[in-house]
Amino acid sequence: MLRGILSAATGKEIETMNGLEIIDLHVQVEDIEILHSINLTVPAGEVHAIMGPNGTGKSTLAYTLMGHPKYTVTSGDVLLDGKSILNLSAQERSHAGLFLAFQYPVAIPGVTVANFLRTAINAHRKADDADYHGISIPEFRKIMLEKMQLLKMDPKMGGRYLNDGFSGGEKKRVEILQMAMLKPKMAVLDETDSGLDIDALRIVSEGINTLKNENLGILVITHYQRVLNYLKPDVVHVMVDGQIVQSGGPDLALQLEEQGYGWIKA
Repeated sequence: MLRGILSAATGKEIETMNGLEIIDLHVQVEDIEILHSINLTVPAGEVHAIMGPNGTGKSTLAYTLMGHPKYTVTSGDVLLDGKSILNLSAQERSHAGLFLAFQYPVAIPGVTVANFLRTAINAHRKADDADYHGISIPEFRKIMLEKMQLLKMDPKMGGRYLNDGFSGGEKKRVEILQMAMLKPKMAVLDETDSGLDIDALRIVSEGINTLKNENLGILVITHYQRVLNYLKPDVVHVMVDGQIVQSGGPDLALQLEEQGYGWIKA
């Protein structure tokens, strides 16, 4: 969806896109360039998938988008709804509407799922309104239980410490629960399907599909076609050696599943 903003240079209205735009992005880690001239556009309301061999830079892209300090952007830009986010902290990027579901969610003993989610919601709302005094416990509990039911989660999980002793499936459901509660504009799912059995994959995918709407863009990073059977991407991109080397429709993922990556040329 295109919308208009005023150009700072000319004062005239220019068209910008609702969604994520990655423009000629170069990223290095410890002076070694990992991502080379990444160009990618994920409009609001669309699902895009990135596939590729191990070690090709897919997770590097995810962490770079979220602002991990280990990854240095040497050139290029990242826009969310037409505004650059590169100068924002990870927290500010989250407040702006970017969400990252981790491949390996971290356990935080001593912090319950409910307290973590309530704190996150309050931080987001206060970023929009400095006078905001916090969500009431009844309102928060009502929203959390609704989203837990959507993801077929035991309500008792709200009282457990975040990811502490959780199974792989439980961790990934909590990631999607965070996404459901925070209502981002753009969700980056970094191998959310890894470590899930068939039932957990189906439930998590159904939860993601339920959250999809015309305002939410989703970038799925995965090795496997199986999650795409549920999420049904609009576009599939192939990353090899830190570059997007090919893009196509859902059939491209099926071809990769059957033939591997040997026929792809960087």
